[in-house]
Amino acid sequence: MFFRQLRSELWKLFGKKRTYIGFGAFLVAQVGMLLMFQHSRWQQHMSRLLEGNGYLAGDYVSALTVAILMLIPQILLLMPLYASLVGGDMVAKEAEDGTLRMILCRPISRLRLLIVKWVAGLVFCVTLVIALGAMAVLLARIWFPWGGLFVNWPPVHVFALLPASEGLLRFALAHAVLAMIASTIFSLSFMFSCFNMKPAAATVLGLTYLLLNQVLEKMPFFEDYKAYCLTYYFDCWLYTFNQPVPVAEIVKNLSVILAFNLSAFVIGACAFHVRDIKS
Repeated sequence: MFFRQLRSELWKLFGKKRTYIGFGAFLVAQVGMLLMFQHSRWQQHMSRLLEGNGYLAGDYVSALTVAILMLIPQILLLMPLYASLVGGDMVAKEAEDGTLRMILCRPISRLRLLIVKWVAGLVFCVTLVIALGAMAVLLARIWFPWGGLFVNWPPVHVFALLPASEGLLRFALAHAVLAMIASTIFSLSFMFSCFNMKPAAATVLGLTYLLLNQVLEKMPFFEDYKAYCLTYYFDCWLYTFNQPVPVAEIVKNLSVILAFNLSAFVIGACAFHVRDIKS
């Protein structure tokens, strides 16, 4: 029965046109960035950086390197937006459309209904992240040759050069971590969606919380307190490219992310359980 309800929820989720807004935005953004890479001095700057560190630029100016460069701004800006958009809709949209009371007329508990919707949202987040990475690699491969992976992101002290085969494995590992991060962003807006508010309000509150965390984390005088910011732990997907992989650091960050994910669901479930659906 659970899987039948989950299948119905997935049909309903992926049957909405707004669900695909994120996929379309990723495609447009990546094509635009590729055009900028082709008509800018990016390759000269990248070659200068690599050769200045004693590496052959031709081995690492590749589709994988370009894919990572395209992913970083999209993960910072677009992925939270579309994960929050779906999370804010999951429960609040049902209440706004008046279908929530009809659903609860059936022999299903409120907790089970939330679990089905939450799992469907997690499936969406995994699909979104896979599509984001796959589109980045495939589109970059059209314009750039296949080769090694070069990742340089000074804010989190990541500087890595990997052969193509290992780089592709690290790329896949990074997306497994990204799926957990996207699920946490979804769960935050899902939590607000369980309260008595409009879908847009739940989405905005989720994004506001993330933005506030990001701003506080970057302020120099909050250096001692940045560990209390959720976004501080989101950088762990970039750690997967370091040599050697800092497994302990990644596990610690993922533990915090998972705990926040579950806590958001529990808070939302408690709020939904005491909520008056009839009025």
